[in-house]
Amino acid sequence: MSSKAQAVEEEEIEEERIYTIPLRRAWVASRKKRVPRAIRLIKEFITRHMKPESISISPELNEFIWMRGIEKPPRRVRVKAVKDKEGKVIVHLFKGD
Repeated sequence: MSSKAQAVEEEEIEEERIYTIPLRRAWVASRKKRVPRAIRLIKEFITRHMKPESISISPELNEFIWMRGIEKPPRRVRVKAVKDKEGKVIVHLFKGD
């Protein structure tokens, strides 16, 4: 990616936050519904905290949630949420410091 394209992309970012989202409520559901519920919990959390127009979950985060199958989602997940000028939020898996 050229430096000009990166500059344009950085200008469009309005807000960027890092959250640790608890997913323990996903474990209340029956075994075969836990990961879909975890995805809903992530979207609800981001909606509550960032007030987006729309939410998109990155493929890396989706794979991380599904890594151990439908029955065993993680208990919590650390994410980076990026909001652009149009109000669209993309949620990425946070890759430590």
